[in-house]
Amino acid sequence: MPEVNEKTEYMDFIREAVAEDLRTGRFKEVHTRFPPEPNGWLHIGHAKALFVDFGVAQDFGGKCNLRMDDTNPEKEDMEYVEAIQRDIKWLGFDWEDRLFFASDYYETLYELACKLIRKGLAYVDDLDEEQIKEYRGTNVPDKNNITYTPPGKNSPWRDRSIEENLDLFARMRAGEFPDGSKTLRAKIDMAHPNLLMRDPVMYRIRRMPHYRTGNTWCIYPMYDFAHPLSDAIEGITHSLCSLEYEIHRPLYDWFVSNCEVFPSRQIEFARLNITHTVLSKRWLLQLVREKKVSGWDDPRMPTIAGMRRRGYSAAGIRDFLGRIGIAKTDSMVDIQLLEHCIREDLNASAQRYMAVLNPVKLVIENWPQGRVEWLDAVNNPENPQAGMRKIPFSGTLYIERDDFRENPPPKYYRLYPGNQVRLRYGYIITCTGFDKDPATGEVTEIRCTYDPATKGGDAPDNRKVKGTIHWVSADHAVPFEARLYDYLFEAERPMEVSEGKTFIDNLSDHSLTVEKRAVAEPALRELAVGQTVQFERLGYFCKDPDSTNERAVFNRTVTLKDSWTKLEKKLLANG
Repeated sequence: MPEVNEKTEYMDFIREAVAEDLRTGRFKEVHTRFPPEPNGWLHIGHAKALFVDFGVAQDFGGKCNLRMDDTNPEKEDMEYVEAIQRDIKWLGFDWEDRLFFASDYYETLYELACKLIRKGLAYVDDLDEEQIKEYRGTNVPDKNNITYTPPGKNSPWRDRSIEENLDLFARMRAGEFPDGSKTLRAKIDMAHPNLLMRDPVMYRIRRMPHYRTGNTWCIYPMYDFAHPLSDAIEGITHSLCSLEYEIHRPLYDWFVSNCEVFPSRQIEFARLNITHTVLSKRWLLQLVREKKVSGWDDPRMPTIAGMRRRGYSAAGIRDFLGRIGIAKTDSMVDIQLLEHCIREDLNASAQRYMAVLNPVKLVIENWPQGRVEWLDAVNNPENPQAGMRKIPFSGTLYIERDDFRENPPPKYYRLYPGNQVRLRYGYIITCTGFDKDPATGEVTEIRCTYDPATKGGDAPDNRKVKGTIHWVSADHAVPFEARLYDYLFEAERPMEVSEGKTFIDNLSDHSLTVEKRAVAEPALRELAVGQTVQFERLGYFCKDPDSTNERAVFNRTVTLKDSWTKLEKKLLANG
């Protein structure tokens, strides 16, 4: 279990409520839960809920369960269960031996439903789905365009006897009726201003095998019925959930009270919203199904798996979650804050290497033929214990094409005819000329001379140069493919679209650029899949699972540029 960020003042309104419950004796301990539905992969919005659920339990010396709320056989799968567990562990959270499934409670939930029938608080209804919606009613504007909710209409089958309802419900379970022909509904109030309280459906008939229970059941509980009672079965004291469930709280409390079970308490907090991103499994699934991305773990996706594949660190993500805090109202977080947190963590931990993404050949004309010199390079200047490594230097190098200009713009301090630059860890060179392809006009080779007296940081007569560029020895270069990722959505708020458009129309055309000519120093071969490093001057990169023995693939995790100003960073640091 990772340490929760010190900025616990962000969680004060939850902590205060929990502390008050302990102080008044409402609960003797704190027991929370993280209850994902296994119908998709976790995204960073779920990570925020993880941070809250596990964090509150840790703060009060309590426990946190992991429970799969698996009551919908149409969408759930063991693949998702395994992916959820893998992502939670990677983030650093541990549920120990407290893994539960709502599907394990099906028999208990059935008995609780029968209990409500016997109390006259539930009935079997013959209305179909559309009729239930029609009878329930909806919000409508009055003559002043103010929304109000007129009363709904009772179902013709609302007053069936307790005996008939028990019989019909048992026959529903036995599979006597077609799918959709009957439902079990709670008998609450068809005039209630909260539409969710207007006799909500508790069970529906679905002849579909469940990934865990198989064909044992043909009736399945609805989420609003199963969730609070699953909390109660597990003795959950505080059901912490995102703000969209606030309207469900009266129904949550109604089921808990009338089933006479453990009185779990629901507390809501604002969900996470990030610019240039959508955080909904439904929308993310659409991107996957329509092949707008390569899969749930596409490095452009806001899923935990996608972020891990891109090279984000678990520590950086947790730092981000600690900084954004826990609010009572929804807000939008700039994605640059997430990038800043990742960049800060990787700056301290990532090994440095030299690579060139768009290479052009650089020939040192006065370099002794055949000579190879091994230079000392720093592995991480932020961590002296990371040590040094050796990199080969020869007379033919590759540099970035952008590090040379035939006709340089003002204040261009890199290489151009007659100018001097320092080669990182190496020598000062002077550009003497270049060659171009007559057909395309593209520079094919740059020529220069080097000063042997300027190795490392030494320079005669205190000579300084303004530019330092990175390089790779052409004789030792390791080729690889670089995948450069940008925001998946062009718009800051992808769901805000004009009439006739969908969020898919906001997808960026340049969220991925592939550089297939990239080369790197020989040490690149030693990197493991999933390892994130810094390519000097280029950014942080992670070795992708698509890598082969013949050719590695690296995903750009985040650039080196940090657009957050010192003032903004100070404000973030102070909360």
